[in-house]
Parts: sequence; C-alpha cells; structure tokens
Amino acid sequence: MDWLEVITHTTTAGSEPVSDLMISFGAAGTQVEDRADVPDPSKPHGYWEIIDPDMIEKMPKDVLVHAWYQPDAFSGESLAALRQRLETLRGSLGAAAGSLEVETVNVRDEDWSEVWKQFYKPFRAGRTLVVKPVWEAYTPEPGDRVIEMDPGMAFGNGTHETTGLCLALLEDAVKEGDRVIDVGTGSGILAIGAARLGARRVLAIDIDPDAVRVARENVARNGLTDRIDCVKGDLLQKRDETCEVCVANIIADVIIAFAQPLTQHIVPGGLFVCSGILKEREQDVLAALAAANYTVLRVERRGEWVAMLSRRSA
Repeated sequence: MDWLEVITHTTTAGSEPVSDLMISFGAAGTQVEDRADVPDPSKPHGYWEIIDPDMIEKMPKDVLVHAWYQPDAFSGESLAALRQRLETLRGSLGAAAGSLEVETVNVRDEDWSEVWKQFYKPFRAGRTLVVKPVWEAYTPEPGDRVIEMDPGMAFGNGTHETTGLCLALLEDAVKEGDRVIDVGTGSGILAIGAARLGARRVLAIDIDPDAVRVARENVARNGLTDRIDCVKGDLLQKRDETCEVCVANIIADVIIAFAQPLTQHIVPGGLFVCSGILKEREQDVLAALAAANYTVLRVERRGEWVAMLSRRSA
C-alpha cells in the first residue's frame, strides 16, 4: 500500500499546533523537520553535532511538518478541509503560522517510515551523554554515556531543543543512587539518560500506550529493564512513587497544572526539571513554580524554548 505524504510549511512556534491539526485529520504519524532542532556545532554549552555541520545548511529554511495518510482515507475533500483549517489556525497564530503552504507527495509503503531518519544522527547532549540512533555507527570517547534510540512515532528523539535541554540539566541534577520519575516519557530518552547518569530506579510514565511501547523497546535496547519501569498511566492518579529528581518535558499548561500536585511525588529538597516551555510562557511557569514553593535554580534557553531546574522546598 502506498501513502500520501502531506507537507505543511510553518515555523518553530507553529510546528506543534500544525502537527496536532494534521494528526486530527487521521495521519498515521507526523515528523517535524526543523533546522533549529539540529544541535549547532558552533554553539557552546557542550551540545554539539558529531556529524558534518553542513547538514544544517542543507535543510529547508521553513519548518516542515510531514504527515502520512492512507490515500483511500484522505481524499481531495479532506485536503481542502485541511487547508481551510490551517487558515483558521493562521488567525490564532498570526505571523507564527508561517506560510502554511501545503505540498503532497506519493510515498511507497516501504519508504514512508524511514524518510525522517536521514536527519537523525549521533549527537552529544551535555558533557557525557551521547544520543545514538540504532542505525548509526558511533565510537564512544572515554567517559561517554551512550543512549541507543529508535523513537518510532513517539516524541523524543533527542534533537528537539527541549529534550536536549532536559538531558543537559539532568546531567547536573541526577546523582548516583537517585530515584527518578519521567512524566510523559515519550520515547523514554530522558528515563534512559537518567539511568545512564546513575539513577537506581526510574519510573517512565505516559498516558499514550504507543509511547509506552516504544519506551519499553528503547529501554530493553539499552539493557536497562532492571532499573526503568515503563508504565501507562497518569502519575497523579493512584500512584504513590516518590523520587529525588522528577523530569517533565511536556507543555507549559501541563507543567503549570502539575507543579503543585507533583510535590507529593518529589521528596523535600528534591529537584524538578521541566521543559516544553515556549519562551513567551516562561514567566507563567516561573510564577506557578514559585506558588508551589519551588526555588528555581537555573533557567536555560535555546531558540524558542526554555527549560528550568528547580528545587522543592524542604
């Protein structure tokens, strides 16, 4: 069976709502192609590409959201309706929507799930963590902690700025023997990173069963099933685990809502790493953390995104 690939031109800020909209039309999956997601070797903070930096220049200037549909379930009328909904979205996003130009491409069945892999290469996050796709070769340097990843359709291949920010902050937050909770684990990359940094137990939890399946596969691939539990569910519903470090790479509204309830799962004096925060929501999240009696220790920013490391009151 062939697939119809629909590509929408947008911006970094518009990529998430555009992706959500395309999924609502029945996409089998989406992939965001954003040069801002590829670590720039010229930038500091110990976050650099291991591959040829020319790859960034070869990527399109626009942010492209790719979505794949079964042709018999996505007609010309569906495409027209999608274009109409995108114009409605433009009304709420304004300039952040970008051009919202739409292209279509026919893709062979055996190719559609592989097209994004050309942009996913080994890279370093922080000082010692290296994220390596399973299909790429990499020779570790002394002290490297390698995370083997095949994210599938789950969020979290590591190249997105929020994931990289969280990995870098975890490197300073996690101590040998800590317990860690990864809220909204996605592909499991942050849970695996925490275990590589010395966490003795990690709870990787997500409400999406597909994400939990992918996370379990990645945890097994890294030989960490004895330390990481991948669970489908809501941490705030009938869960009583506590941790020294909690990480949540989700969205600002969820972080704001979770900040206070999460204190029941973080030991007094424990740390909370959060990201998925667009820069225009930074002050909202800071206010929510302060109201929940966290002390913000660090704020890191890359592109449009912000991550925070805070400490729960003792």
